[in-house]
Amino acid sequence: MTDNNGNHSDNTAKPQEKKRPAFDYSSFLKSLTTKPGIYQMYDADGSILYTGKAKNLKNRLSSYFRQQGLAIKTAALVSKIASIEVTITNTEAEALLLEHNLIKQQRPPYNILLRDDKSFPSIYLSSQHEFPRIAIHRGAKKSKGRYFGPYPSAGAVKESLNFLQKVFKVRQCEDSFYNNRSRPCLQHQINRCSAPCVNKISAEEYEESVRHTVMFLEGKNKSLINELANKMEAASGALAFEQAGEYRDKIQYLQQVQASQYIEGESGDIDIAACDYRAGVVCIQVLFVRGGRVLGSKSYFPKVYLDEQQPQILEAFLAQYYLADGAGARADNMPREIVVSHDFDGAAALAEALSSRLGRKTTISTQVRSNRAKWLKLAIETAQQNLTGHLANKQTIYQRFEALQDALKLSEMPQRLECFDISHSSGEATVASCVVFDNNGPLKSDYRRFNIEDVAAGDDYGAMRQALSRRYTRIKSGEGAMPDILFIDGGKGQVNQALSVLEELQINDLLVVGVAKGTTRKAGFEVLYRADTGEEFVMPSDSSGLHLVQHIRDESHRFAITGHKQRRDKKRRESPLEGIPGVGPKRRRELLRHFGGWQEVKAASAEDLANIPGISEKLARDIVAALHNR
Repeated sequence: MTDNNGNHSDNTAKPQEKKRPAFDYSSFLKSLTTKPGIYQMYDADGSILYTGKAKNLKNRLSSYFRQQGLAIKTAALVSKIASIEVTITNTEAEALLLEHNLIKQQRPPYNILLRDDKSFPSIYLSSQHEFPRIAIHRGAKKSKGRYFGPYPSAGAVKESLNFLQKVFKVRQCEDSFYNNRSRPCLQHQINRCSAPCVNKISAEEYEESVRHTVMFLEGKNKSLINELANKMEAASGALAFEQAGEYRDKIQYLQQVQASQYIEGESGDIDIAACDYRAGVVCIQVLFVRGGRVLGSKSYFPKVYLDEQQPQILEAFLAQYYLADGAGARADNMPREIVVSHDFDGAAALAEALSSRLGRKTTISTQVRSNRAKWLKLAIETAQQNLTGHLANKQTIYQRFEALQDALKLSEMPQRLECFDISHSSGEATVASCVVFDNNGPLKSDYRRFNIEDVAAGDDYGAMRQALSRRYTRIKSGEGAMPDILFIDGGKGQVNQALSVLEELQINDLLVVGVAKGTTRKAGFEVLYRADTGEEFVMPSDSSGLHLVQHIRDESHRFAITGHKQRRDKKRRESPLEGIPGVGPKRRRELLRHFGGWQEVKAASAEDLANIPGISEKLARDIVAALHNR
């Protein structure tokens, strides 16, 4: 059982000393390239752990999996690795700059010394204002203005916006904030906004700042630097040294950015799509190039039929990626050119459809030269490498199911697993989670959360009973599939609650297994309890079967805590005045305006409340009663 503080029920067992990572590193390393590149390590939840660069990817990653001699920090990192993705580069220098860029975007928790399927975010520049604003944007592009992107993450957009604030000082505030200013805000005081809201800059000067911003976002850095250099010389010649200094600072900022671009190329917006297909699994790698700069890449593993070949797979993927309903920002951010690894029969038709949708010509190319050929080669090699890692990991999951079958002494391999967990903060906003795995991994479409109601605060047993009852009542009525094994994050007490519910529902053929942490309360020393035999046992810490149990347990823990925090935060954001009969939005606003806050409203007497226009004596008494009964 897990609360929001990460506490688990105890059961004692003798821990095993040997510990190895759950990640099947041996299969991964055998097929790894010796080329330079960057690697990104992820945990079982898919969260980034660490990003690094290597002159030789095989040698560098092999060093993490030595049996002896690892530093404490490195050993802690390795114990959490569930998958590794790589991006191949032409040189070690490119790898270094790409690593730096990704660390700033993603801030992996283990990159301490280096720290400085949603729609892709973009940068939005409004056009309907006299003084346009710039901001991060996701989703459909309904507002008038220009959009620049896509960027691989919100972190990449925020980094660019931060740079634009320092250099060009174009406002980023919401219109509601901008229209109500009578004096400059903090952004102007720290020299990150030119304060057009209070006329600290002329319309002509602001227009120039916007134009320079657009040039930067279009990748026209060289032209922009030349223009600023000419202006600096002119200002210096006119003895306007302060203005010349401002131009000099802008040039230095731009030169720093230009130097940090890990792949320099011609200007233009291009997507590079490479496909690799093996063992019935396909990986499509999409590399984003905007303004001649590589912004990042993303791997996709769409499900395909076995008789399809790579050209057909790529054609179907691109059509869905750019045209299908729900593609959202991907279609809106489509570049003028798509470079693909395989030619396909429908390329001309797809290009025509994309051109018609966007109102401008879009080309699909396979035969490319110069920088495009380099980018395509990198995308192909990255797709091949990530597919190799994906296949190794998929085989590992199957092996874990086999190991679990052996550990539990089952006559047949289990096909479907479910695990439950509870999360709350001292009894507040209790949420139960149910996660589902099969021998391909997590089945996230089958995940369920249960908002627990009418259970005493902190009653974990009652919460578990309610969640299990709701889940298996539905399954018994035909809504969903029955699992082969039900894992409960907790000891005998929680397992007994599960058995009681299943007995009431007359479900007799479901194996229930409790998962409790031992006396050390550390991963790798879990105690498993089989309800049908009463057997308690500890699996070896290097057992792939234990790694599967840890994976599903940790996933249920994550899913429960995420749901709990969402429910708790939503509840805390709600005004205590909401839900009181007769007190709608207008009266809430009037009460808060008159008294200054809901605490002051709560402290007011019924007579004080009745003095507010629209509040009767009866309603005033109802408000007092409602607030004091909460």
